[in-house]
Amino acid sequence: MERARETYISTVQACPQAPARLPRAHGDKVWPSGSGSPSRERPQAAFGLIENREDRLAVGRLTVRRQFLFVAQGFKTVRPSAVVQARKGDGPPDSCRAGFTATKKVGGAVVHNRAKRRLREAARALLPLHGVPGTDYVFIARHQTAARDWSLLLEDVKSALKTLAPTLRGESNGPSRTGHGPDGR
Repeated sequence: MERARETYISTVQACPQAPARLPRAHGDKVWPSGSGSPSRERPQAAFGLIENREDRLAVGRLTVRRQFLFVAQGFKTVRPSAVVQARKGDGPPDSCRAGFTATKKVGGAVVHNRAKRRLREAARALLPLHGVPGTDYVFIARHQTAARDWSLLLEDVKSALKTLAPTLRGESNGPSRTGHGPDGR
């Protein structure tokens, strides 16, 4: 006769559980609800920590190759850590769109992914402030993008956006379609 290898485990608790946090369902008798003055504003309350985002530009993404090729026919400016291309787009007039690219010339997968992440973060911080509404931007990583000091990278992207802005708004003295200045050099 074969013995069963099952063991009987009781479902009845051997000892009672710990008492509930509030021993009475009707609350605490020491502090009756509704008594006393209302709580005052505490020092940790959020005051002025949230930015007024009504005046900031919404930023979307370029995802399709056709959109990148469209922007490549527009204006561009070159900085040590990035190339920024821009063109008035067919997107919403109250926002701008951005695309990011890095070739294998920048480095291996780790390096060019890091470069693109840094460009995305720089664009996230600067496009709402310095972008032109209704414009598509493409940020192209360069060799220095992944290793460049963060403040210098931000300064490069900011100066590129400021250089492109007058041309995109229809003002003069901006870069030409080939990326050179108005004198052709």
